[in-house]
Amino acid sequence: MILKISERIKELRESKNLTQADLAKHIGVSRSSVNSWEMGLSLPTIDRLIDLAQLFHVSTDYLLGLKDENKLSIGSLDKEQVDVINRLIYYFDSHNPD
Repeated sequence: MILKISERIKELRESKNLTQADLAKHIGVSRSSVNSWEMGLSLPTIDRLIDLAQLFHVSTDYLLGLKDENKLSIGSLDKEQVDVINRLIYYFDSHNPD
């Protein structure tokens, strides 16, 4: 399980173009803590795990490797925001070479 968490934290951090220092600042930990998580040397606390999930808009189950699906929750968005997301999905689907 540690390997999944470490891989997912690094993957999500890099997908947002954040450095380890940037991520650390966002969630209130040291850069060395983030590095230790990504190297699989330690695990984030439950509070930090929740912070990571909220920051990256993923479930804690995804971070823990219990689920492989990375889904965006739109429950807290208003109708206009949902419409924007739907238009983006349509755009990317229509421009996908597959």
